Amino acid sequence: MNTVSKSLREKKKLAISGVSQEKVNKQKLHGKKTARERIELLIDPGSFEEIDTFVTSPILKEKLYTDGVVTGFGSIDGRQMALYSQDFTIKGGSLGKHHAQKICKIMDTAVKIGCPIVGIIDSGGARIDEGIHALAGYGDIFMRNTRYSGVVPQLSIILGPCAGGAVYSPALTDFIFTTEKISQLFITGPQVIKQVMHQDIDKESLGGANVHEEKSGVVHFVSPTEEACFTTFKQFFSYLPSNYKVDPPRDDQPDAPKKFIPAQKLVPEQAQKSYDIRAVIDSIIDTNSFLEIQKKFAPNIIIGFARVEGTVVGVVANQPLVLAGALDINASCKAARFINFCDSFSIPIVSFVDVPGFLPGVDQEHAGIIRHGAKLLAAYAQATVPKITIILRKAFGGAYIVMGSKHLGADFVYAWPTAQIAVLGPQAAVAILNRKQLGTIDDLEEKQILKKTLENQYSQEYLNPFVAAEYGYIDDIIEPCNTRKHLIKALAITKEKVEHLPRKKHANLPL
Repeated sequence: MNTVSKSLREKKKLAISGVSQEKVNKQKLHGKKTARERIELLIDPGSFEEIDTFVTSPILKEKLYTDGVVTGFGSIDGRQMALYSQDFTIKGGSLGKHHAQKICKIMDTAVKIGCPIVGIIDSGGARIDEGIHALAGYGDIFMRNTRYSGVVPQLSIILGPCAGGAVYSPALTDFIFTTEKISQLFITGPQVIKQVMHQDIDKESLGGANVHEEKSGVVHFVSPTEEACFTTFKQFFSYLPSNYKVDPPRDDQPDAPKKFIPAQKLVPEQAQKSYDIRAVIDSIIDTNSFLEIQKKFAPNIIIGFARVEGTVVGVVANQPLVLAGALDINASCKAARFINFCDSFSIPIVSFVDVPGFLPGVDQEHAGIIRHGAKLLAAYAQATVPKITIILRKAFGGAYIVMGSKHLGADFVYAWPTAQIAVLGPQAAVAILNRKQLGTIDDLEEKQILKKTLENQYSQEYLNPFVAAEYGYIDDIIEPCNTRKHLIKALAITKEKVEHLPRKKHANLPL
């Protein structure tokens, strides 16, 4: 071995080994892997091609190879990705000038070659001793997150702290993966909150993974360990296209034939009775193909990816088990962002509708249900991918329009015979339409009998899908057991759909 080769190998060994074993051991003590171990767990063996290994900070006196972030390219199941993994053992994974430049470089290259960008984030934030250079670095990353949104999928895996301005990069990406007791995201830490607001709270309660899964809706997946997190990520990755110009990967393995499931076993005819919409979804899509997203946030609406005859679809469904499936602020925002992602990357949207309306209440009105509900309306209306809607039971008022109706450009709208499509449910409608008539009756029993008669009359005249079908607002009334068959045909018919929105710079959405 010549001297030059020996020197190169020694430097590479130094760069790969990191700063010290002591810091690696400390990382392990907290249940955390190293930056390179995480890459090995995530991608196909031997597929990593590292770049910028010898980059160091131009400002720090000590030469620290990689400058606290490992960058390069790898693959999952042979599909290319660009990735970076922050190294907490080097300056706490803090971001400085060259650290940021490495991330920007990998992002720029990913867009040129058309592959997803994956960031494994474990960082103390901006590097204080690099001052304004660190802030400029974050700004450069945020600009790329925004400009490249909708060009290639951008995915964040938070496996450590992510605080201050640093949180806005993951927030700008499409999906965020976290791990219990390891991932933490917050704008302002507990110490500052205590000093300024006089509130005592620890890091986990302030910005832990479970908090963001259930309350804020910032994160999309929470796993118990890093290994489980990477397993979930790989499953999720299998649904995504590499960029906006290509279709999502197909699964051409033949699906097991679906068993006939009588509708009454899945959806009770009585509109007041609840049921789990997941059972309906699972009875229609390919076996075991549904991957639910944001399970614990706004559980009154279900979103996720599934396959139908091997084709990837995005599923949006009201969940009658929670708030009777009514739409509220969080549900509207959750579904709207998911629909926007599906539309960006040519993933058809399949909607299962059983919605009594928007959630009433002073809190919802004052918190902006009008503005937030309009986000969901706008997401459906501007989506140009195939849109197929199935109305199972209730579809009342403005919520009927918002949930992927024909009026918002749905390509196919099917209704089960149990569907009820109207401005209001029978009780509310009769209370308004027959208020004077009911007000003239003093006998409570007589009033109740008349009210029930009027409600039944209203239901027969207005609460069946045939009225909507007569006017072409739905395309067909179908037997529940044939739903999968109709869905397969609708997806095949719309496969080559092309729809162009009016030319403009961009819409002014109700953010």
